[in-house]
Formats: sequence, C-alpha cells, structure tokens
Amino acid sequence: MTLEEKKELINSANSLEELEERKAQIEEEENKVEEEVKEEVTEEPAEEVKEEITPEEERSLLKDTQNVESRSAENLELRSIERKEKMEEKVEVRNSKEYIEAFANYIKTGEDKEVRALITTGGYATGNSATVEVPDMVYDIVKTAWEREGLMARVRNISVKGNLKVQFEVSGGAAVIHQEGNSAVTEESLVLGVVTLTPVSIKKWISLSDEVVDMRGEEFLRYIYDELTYRIAKKCADTLVGKIAALPASLTANSDGVYDEVSANKITKAPALGLIAEAIANLSDETRDITVVINKLTYANFKAAQYAAGYPVDPFEGATVVFNNSLPAYDSASATNVYAIVGDFNHGALANYPSGEGISMKYDDTTLMTSDLVRILGRRYVAVEPVADKSFTLIAKPGV
Repeated sequence: MTLEEKKELINSANSLEELEERKAQIEEEENKVEEEVKEEVTEEPAEEVKEEITPEEERSLLKDTQNVESRSAENLELRSIERKEKMEEKVEVRNSKEYIEAFANYIKTGEDKEVRALITTGGYATGNSATVEVPDMVYDIVKTAWEREGLMARVRNISVKGNLKVQFEVSGGAAVIHQEGNSAVTEESLVLGVVTLTPVSIKKWISLSDEVVDMRGEEFLRYIYDELTYRIAKKCADTLVGKIAALPASLTANSDGVYDEVSANKITKAPALGLIAEAIANLSDETRDITVVINKLTYANFKAAQYAAGYPVDPFEGATVVFNNSLPAYDSASATNVYAIVGDFNHGALANYPSGEGISMKYDDTTLMTSDLVRILGRRYVAVEPVADKSFTLIAKPGV
C-alpha cells in the first residue's frame, strides 16, 4: 500500500471509530507484506521491504489523522447539542397549555392520541410505549403531596421490580484491638435476618361532579392529583406506622429458623418530661435523625406536662414531631396500646416503589352516571417495612 493510498484511506474516516478501523487495516496490510517477505527469504535475511516514509510525509500523514479526529469530535459535539435542543423543545411541548389540556382529556377519556400527537411534534415519537409523559406540574403536585404528608418524606425509598429482601444484623461481635505478635483474633460469628418487602397496590376512589369534570386542564389535574396523591401517601404512612407499632420486643426466628422481622424496645409510661429522652436512649447506635410520631391529641398531653413543670425543657428533646392520627390518642388508648413511636425513619424503614413514583389513574363515568357523578381511581404500587433492628422505640399506655 502506497503512502497516497494510506492518506486516502485515513481521510475517508468520518469518526474516531472509523479512523481506528483504517489504522488497523493499514497495520494489517504492512504485517501481511512483512510475512510474505519472510517466506521468500531462504538463506540470507533480506532487507526489510517496507516503504520508506520521509519525515515530511510522516508529518503529513499525522496531520491528516489529526484532522479526522478533529472532525469526529466536532460531529460528536454537534450531535450532543442537537439532542439537547430536541430534549428542551420536548419539555416545552410537554409543559404547554395545549399538552396539559390534552393530558387532562386523556385522564378523563383514556384516549391518548391527542397527547401523543403533541409530544411527537418535532420527531419525538414515543412508539407503542404504554407510558404517557406527564407535564412537570403533575410531578410537582405528586412531590408536594408526599412531602406534605410528612412521615413518608422521611423514609428512604427505592424502585426495584418485584419482592425485595433486605438483610439486617441479628447478632455479631464487636471489633477488637490486635497487638503485634499476639495470636489471631477470633472470627466473628455473624447472624443475619431478612426482611421481605412485598409490594401491594394502594388505591383511592374519589367521586367528582360534572362541574369538576368540566374544569379546564391544569385546574382539573391539580384537583384530582392533589387529592388522590395525598390520600395514597397517607395510607402508606399509616401502614408503616401500624407495622412499627406491632414490632416484637425481641428478635424471634420463624418456623424455618429465619429472623424475618426486626424488633423494637418498648416503654410503658404516661406522657411526661424525660419520656422522649428515655425512648431515644433505647435506640441503636446507628440511629441519627430522630422523629417522634404521635396523634395530635397526644401532643397536648406532652405540652401539659411541660406547662405543669414551668416550661423547664422541651418534652420532645428537639426531635422532629410528625402527627399521625392512625395512632390512638393517649387519653382514648386502651392499656398497653402503643400511642407514640420514636425513631429514625431514614435508617430504620424502607419504601419500594416498583413502578416509580407516579400515580396511575382509572376513569369511570358510567357507574354513577344517574347521579351526575364520575369516579376516578388513583393507584400506587408500594412496599414499606421497618428494616433495621432497634431503630424505633414504642411508647405504650400503662394499665389502670
């Protein structure tokens, strides 16, 4: 292969990948020529038959290679800019008044042709995907609703398909100091438990009048998403609170010898100054961000204890207080009922959303048609469990 042929081959490359292919082709050709020369040599080694390249020609060849690399880099940058512009334009379409109106109609009718027609403007075809892109305003409503609930905003969350198994330590030795020359340290005997998060579908129906259905796009979406999302988030929080309140005081293996549930220490006392501090003292060393969960009416009992003592200290020890009325109020709780939970929800609990953080909707305009009402079902697939031992302390009402 002549020098001109090599240069022509290199200049024909339009990307770094093609350039590497051309270089490999030239090297392969040179190796082939070298092998042929070796086969022809019988006695005296012949001079290496390779085309001599002058320094000027070598610099010329290098320059051509650099030009191809430069063009490839420019092409990559241009393609990146084009993709970014297309995504920005797509976001503009998705957040336009027309698209929001079309999305509201999609919720009402189940027909997504108008939505897809708008989102494919400019070549953003979504194919046959079952996913309809929601406007940013809907994401904001969903996010705000979960944050407004309070408790679930403090729980770690992930998105993993199917059942999720999370290990926790049942028992294990502490680290030890090893002095040089001493015998080897004893191997730790570690026992692990496994909590399984099994997703369930949390649903909420709401009935709407014809007047609500006739609302325009953004107003309609804001109304239904705000109501349904908050109610689903509240049910999720209530489910977690119920599971924590029912935790055993000590770890117990099931019939298969597996530890499948974490434990929580329990205190049986009436609301008083120092009670929350005692609850915190019963938590594991790994807990950090402490939250107190109580019924709103129980808050009055703790504040009454503070008032009676002349405001000496904060009864909640500076911890964040989250109200959840699925816990009974202290005054109405039965003896031994858990009326307060103290713990670290970020460390001690986990929520798994296999289908992501969105809320799916189902529209029914026939069941209650004679009453001029329609029903909308909101649904979210979720699993939530306490997953770390002694991350919560339960406070129960003492017996009479």
